Amino acid sequence: MGYRTLLRDHRSVLGIAFLAMFSSSLGQSYFIGLFQAPLSAHLGLSIGQFGTAYALVTLIAGFFMLRFGPSIDWINPRRFAASVLALLLIGVMLLTLSPWWWLGVVGLGIVRLCGQGMLTHLGNTLAAREFSTLRGRAMGLASLGIPLGEVVLPPLVAVALVWASWQTSWWLLCGLLAAIWLGLLLKAPWPSAPGVKPTKRTAHGPRPFREKRFWLLLPLLMALPITMTGLFIYQTQLTQSLDSSLAVYALALSGMGIAKLPGALLGGRWVDKLGPVRLARLYLLPYALAMLMAITLGGHISIWALMVGGGLAMGAQELISSGLMIKLWGAEHFGRVRSALSAAMVFSTGIAPAVLGLALNAGVSFQTLLVGMLLFIITGWLLAQPVLREASLIPLER
Repeated sequence: MGYRTLLRDHRSVLGIAFLAMFSSSLGQSYFIGLFQAPLSAHLGLSIGQFGTAYALVTLIAGFFMLRFGPSIDWINPRRFAASVLALLLIGVMLLTLSPWWWLGVVGLGIVRLCGQGMLTHLGNTLAAREFSTLRGRAMGLASLGIPLGEVVLPPLVAVALVWASWQTSWWLLCGLLAAIWLGLLLKAPWPSAPGVKPTKRTAHGPRPFREKRFWLLLPLLMALPITMTGLFIYQTQLTQSLDSSLAVYALALSGMGIAKLPGALLGGRWVDKLGPVRLARLYLLPYALAMLMAITLGGHISIWALMVGGGLAMGAQELISSGLMIKLWGAEHFGRVRSALSAAMVFSTGIAPAVLGLALNAGVSFQTLLVGMLLFIITGWLLAQPVLREASLIPLER
């Protein structure tokens, strides 16, 4: 069965998962970064204060993700989606309309939780859980929602900001997404909940944070989101250090979104054929080579290399990480394990801007930070090898 047949026979579930991934753009770092200047002015925060607030609310969102993410294993997906979407709209309302800075920061945290956290969690979990032999292809199709947002939304926002305020731009996008979601919630067939809520007597299953193999695998899976978050948030310092420009960066950002498409589609096919373990050993190679090019060459070509290399790796990241989670812990506990991974990623991407900001304030050059990022990628790859060897001995289906 190819992609065309998969779309024909399972378009409802795939459509829901795809839209969840696309809608997660509202809480992604790249989208919020488009509004960083007007947001800071609206909240009355300096750049440093905004970065600190962003890191803080992201960390808090990670704790909530860890607490409520596993509920997707027993809550009806339709009700789960409706709750997350309603909370997301409340967050956007607080962020864009609140006259008090602290309430706006609360709204920012809700947007981060529901966008990057819960909606991505919903899309990935549905695509991974509702399919077995074609899991890689299904996840590849669903994950296309994120690169589509990265390609489409930045130019749309740029155009909207010419004739409308940044608040109006947010609400126009929210209104469009709400209309599509309302149709799916009312008319589309949704899968049922896979299990029942565990009690203290019946609670069982893995506890990833208590397992050594989870901690050994984390650096490999977090290297890409951590370093890319730094490139997103500190794009001005990156382009200055590499002797490039923000205009080139903006074009390369769209190139990153386009590069995610083959990363997701080919990655989905390769996950089904080769398995996630082999790909886990290779998928960061384009990004690592791009990082090496940026360190040694600089210039416009390095910005393009970082964005395209990162895009190729990011397109395959969710497919590979989810495949590894299912192989190591089983599909029946996927919601629990993936919420732990999501929480860890939210924590790390919240801390990364603060750490990099302190380093930049201390006078560390961005070129030096790129060297540190490359060493982090290599270290994560080395630490993960024992777990990948273990996973290679487990049958593909659990």
